[in-house]
Amino acid sequence: MNPKTVSPIRCAIYTRVSDDQGLEKDFNSLQAQYESGEAYIRSQSLCGWTLLAGRYDDGGFSGGNTDRPALQRLLEDIRSGTIDVVVVYKVDRLTRSLADFAKLVELFDDHNVSFASVTQPFNTTTSMGRLTLNVLLSFAQFEREIASERIRDKIAASKQKGIWVGGPIPLGYQTHDGEILVNEAEAKQVRMVFEKYLELGSLRLVMAHLVRRGVMAKRRLLKNGTMRGGYPLTTTGICYILRNRCYVGEIVFNGEILKAPHPAIIDRETFNVVQSRMDDKRQGPNRHRPRTQLA
Repeated sequence: MNPKTVSPIRCAIYTRVSDDQGLEKDFNSLQAQYESGEAYIRSQSLCGWTLLAGRYDDGGFSGGNTDRPALQRLLEDIRSGTIDVVVVYKVDRLTRSLADFAKLVELFDDHNVSFASVTQPFNTTTSMGRLTLNVLLSFAQFEREIASERIRDKIAASKQKGIWVGGPIPLGYQTHDGEILVNEAEAKQVRMVFEKYLELGSLRLVMAHLVRRGVMAKRRLLKNGTMRGGYPLTTTGICYILRNRCYVGEIVFNGEILKAPHPAIIDRETFNVVQSRMDDKRQGPNRHRPRTQLA
């Protein structure tokens, strides 16, 4: 009597790593995860498990969301019915979000796809397997949220000490070895904005003056190599400059004005006069509006 023929079970390996550092090496974290998954599938060959040819590798992508190219390709192949089992090295390689995990498991169930972890061998077709995976994902999400809280606390502590913690450097300043310094050429343009507003009293008139003088928004080189800025200042950009307390050596955190270590560009008296005039301009039209319009 011939032994019962085992139907082939088509397996796909999904790998992910948050940091793209070291991915250029021949043997990296993604390759290590893939080879572990490959060995796991071979160990199940008597059950009919076979490895599909395509690879689903997401290098440099967070597990906090599902906006990952390889994962989206994997999901499309699941929907098309070409995959029976998804193999990962650890559960959190697939996702660190409990909500996303619940949606993925629901999608797997809808298409009769099982889920296997090399280091955490659970079967999602059983209620106990689901419970265990949910517990694991809860801890993975908890770890991610704790890390985010630590970063937020560090930023908050730095701002409370008046330390610049990153973000676009305003026109008039530049960085050197982590220190905020005055860019004299740009600082002259910032002073011109304040002086012209006091003289003309209109954002649009100031904008027209700056266009004639060729004053542009600050140019910034992004990490991806693209250049931002370098365009004529709009009334919104001018308003941002006039309201920015950075120019009097201060920063704002949680509504509190804090002294910053970087030097001021605008003197306190000029800044205060500008704020007073801008407040008057903003409130002026409201004085003549019917009460129904102010509600």
